[in-house]
Amino acid sequence: MIRRLKSGEYRIYSRKVDPKTNKRKNIGTFPTLEAAQKHEREIQHFKHS
Repeated sequence: MIRRLKSGEYRIYSRKVDPKTNKRKNIGTFPTLEAAQKHEREIQHFKHS
């Protein structure tokens, strides 16, 4: 899940909520939407290989 921050950067959060904190884990912050989408594709590819 990618969200835009007030600073203009984009942050990737985990898709599932962490049961301990009831929040999503921060996976990374990127300056552009394209960079965030590229990294999210890399994460999904790694998870399913």
